[in-house]
Amino acid sequence: MRITAKQIPIIATLAVCLLLYGTAAIAFHDRGFFSVGVFVNFFIDNAMLGIASIGMTFVILSGGIDLSVGSVIGLTSIFIASAMDRYKLPPIVAIFVALLGGTVFGGGMGAVIRYFGLPPFLVTLAGMFFARGAGFLLHLESVPIDHPFYNALSEFHLALGGGIELTASALIFLATFIIAIYLAQYTRFGRNVYALGGNEQSAVLMGLPTGSVKMRVYALSGFCSALAGVVYTLGLSGNPSAAVGLELDAIAAVVIGGTLLTGGVGYVAGTLLGVLILGIIQTAITFQGSLSSWWTKIAIGVLLLIFILLQRFVQTRKLRTTAS
Repeated sequence: MRITAKQIPIIATLAVCLLLYGTAAIAFHDRGFFSVGVFVNFFIDNAMLGIASIGMTFVILSGGIDLSVGSVIGLTSIFIASAMDRYKLPPIVAIFVALLGGTVFGGGMGAVIRYFGLPPFLVTLAGMFFARGAGFLLHLESVPIDHPFYNALSEFHLALGGGIELTASALIFLATFIIAIYLAQYTRFGRNVYALGGNEQSAVLMGLPTGSVKMRVYALSGFCSALAGVVYTLGLSGNPSAAVGLELDAIAAVVIGGTLLTGGVGYVAGTLLGVLILGIIQTAITFQGSLSSWWTKIAIGVLLLIFILLQRFVQTRKLRTTAS
């Protein structure tokens, strides 16, 4: 089988993921790093980041960026907690309104980008400040959640046998991941996202609805951010300060997962690998014990730089192939 330039980043991601996991498994074999329980915990501990990263994948594939992710998570969590505590809304209603609000908020940013031709960086930066400020308007501090429905949901575990269990947050993450793969690879919307990110002018000439695709991409990102906020509330609290800087971790996971920052190339499966890489690094540093948690950020920074350089190599090779 011939490996194309588009497949190089995700193959590199898979190789790095296996290398890190194998190295950590050997280094901490006496502490059970290679166990199924630790592997399952990667999905449990990184569910919020994973869901947010899935939405970010579609945005970056379209050639955009979304800096409002972390703020929307914080706003969603404090809205749900405050709505249940102050206004006595049923949990299902509060969650539905929060998801709808996140979708509308993301779609609104997409509309501004579409109709005013503004850079996504600036529009979503404004959205980041707006959502974070709105969260603090609702409440300045964390609000606990005490409701039978939430208590049952936070304690829910799906037994896999051998004492291994999946939490509700991990199940939501996996379900979102499966749906995202279907959207990206098997729907017209997914094909239009790739076309938009590959070359917007060509997509317009082909008659593709690039404007509506932009709006739907940011609406999807807003929905995923709000869903990540719902997952945060499974910790039985809402916090306007939640997920500060998480949008940067999401971007890192997407890029490390092999999606080009310029758009048009990448896979949702690669983003999952990127999230797992971040989880492996964090868990390995935790197992080490003597290392500061800030080493996680350093490792992510080094990997991010490596994959950006790899992207540059792929783009340069593609241009040379086209020219010849």
